[in-house]
Parts: sequence; C-alpha cells; structure tokens
Amino acid sequence: MVSKRVVNWLVYLIVRLLICFLQTLSLEAGLKLAESLGHFGYVFDKRHRKVAEENLRRAFPGRYSRAELERLVHTVFVHFASIVIEMAHIPRLLRRANWRQHISVRNGDVAVGTILCNRPVILLTAHFGNWEIAGFSMGMFGFKPHSIARALDNPYLEKMIRDFRTQTGQEIIYKRGAFDQVSAVMRRNSLVGILSDQDAGARGVFVDFFGRPASSHKGAAVLALEHDAPICVGFARRLGRDLRYEVWVEKVIDPREYRSRPDPIFSIIQDSAHAVEAAVRQNPEQYFWLHRRWKHQPEDRAVIRAA
Repeated sequence: MVSKRVVNWLVYLIVRLLICFLQTLSLEAGLKLAESLGHFGYVFDKRHRKVAEENLRRAFPGRYSRAELERLVHTVFVHFASIVIEMAHIPRLLRRANWRQHISVRNGDVAVGTILCNRPVILLTAHFGNWEIAGFSMGMFGFKPHSIARALDNPYLEKMIRDFRTQTGQEIIYKRGAFDQVSAVMRRNSLVGILSDQDAGARGVFVDFFGRPASSHKGAAVLALEHDAPICVGFARRLGRDLRYEVWVEKVIDPREYRSRPDPIFSIIQDSAHAVEAAVRQNPEQYFWLHRRWKHQPEDRAVIRAA
C-alpha cells in the first residue's frame, strides 16, 4: 500500500511540473489557458456552480436574468483560474523596480498614515480580487505583515506556498494556536493580516452580509479592542488581463470609536462586513461565490443550545 507521504510527494511533483509548464508560457498565453480552465470548471464542477448561482441569486435578488447569472458564474470560474495562473508569474513579473506597471494605489495616504500611527494594525481583507497579491505587495512595499493562514494537509505543497508568500518579507502564522502568537506580534506594534469572510460555524457572530445573516469569526474584533489596533479593510481588485491591480483601503475601523457601544465586538464585525460588501458590489465577478458563506444560520445556534 502506498504511504501517505509518497502520495503527498507525487501530488507536489505534479503541481511543481504544472507550475514549470505555466512559467514557460507568456502571461497572455497563460490567461488564455485560464479561460479554458475556468470554462472546464464551470461545466464539470456542478456542485460549486450551483453554490455560486444560489449565493448570487440571494445576494442580488431580481438583479440578474437566468442568462446573465450563468455568464456571471462562468466569469467567476475564469477569474479564479486566472489567479492560479498569475501566482506562477508574480514572482518573476512583479518587482520593486516595476510595481507601478502592475499596481495602482488608491488612497494610499490613508493606509500609510494608519500603519505609521505607532499602534499595531490589522490588515483585513476577503476572498475578493487577488488576496495573495495584496499580502505579496505589502511586503514588497516594505510593510512586513504577519498573515494568519491554515496549513495545507500536504506538507510539500505547504512549504511551496509558504515560500511564495514569504519571499517579500511577509510572515505566516498558522491558525492552530495562533492567538498567542498574534498577541505577541501585536505587542510589538506590527501588522497582522486576516481573511475575514469565512463561515465561522454555528457559534460564530452573525452579522448582516448582503441582507442575510452570515456567521463570522470574532478574532479580529477581539484583537483590535484588546490591543488598541486599528483595522484597515483593504483589497486588491483586477483592472485588466495583464496583471494590473488596484490596491485600496475601503474603511479604517478604529476600536477607540467602538468601546462605548453596547456590543463593540458585534459592531466592529458588522462594519467590516459592510466594507467587504461595498467592495464586492463594485466587481461581483471577482468574489469567491463558490464558498458557502451563509452555510450556518442563527437557528443552527438555537439547535446547539437546545441540545
């Protein structure tokens, strides 16, 4: 029987060979391939296609016809296939000497002013645009974030992804046992990067997201209040098919303005969710609708309490 270690290594080898192949292509040819891969996923991945259609239908009731909804979901698949292709090219194409060719910064003074405020800062983003390029570019700009991530089950793939993320100075903190590590980082007035839009289960904090209760993790809000850390809710959205992105801060949440509220944790999470929603509404085709963001609902919590 083949051991799990051998299987992991073979999977890693296949992925590395695929990346090598992608890197032999020009970015233009790679993105054309992404269109084919996205179409393939749209046609054959019926489960995620239905999840995306349901999410969009509920998030934008009555906005799209059936044909428009199908085209939008198809574009979502192509967008995320394009992210995979871009990740193979980013280390070679995106440098400190040429970043202006690929990245435009909107309201950069807001982000820089917050980061240099002599307080720890939380960089909050979502599965919108290209969240990997957001962390990559922050490190390239000289701001070294400590990003929270879940380790992959395959240790060889995990090392490959970690090497990509850390080559510009970004550090990775893994979710298991992360709270103490993050607290230590924040006591040094450092930057912490968090993805905010994952379903937190029946025990999460339910806030409004596109008009529906969405279970959300409270870690960012707790850390912000405990360490007096402003939250920069920012994104990197695609502007073109030639590795061009816009990076901007949608909202700055200062915990000092929330301490007097009846439930400051809920208020911070709700305002951050509204900031994510505002960004997604600009380019809905760049959001990860394939994820069951509304998987759990408040009644699930009631069932747990009853049990």
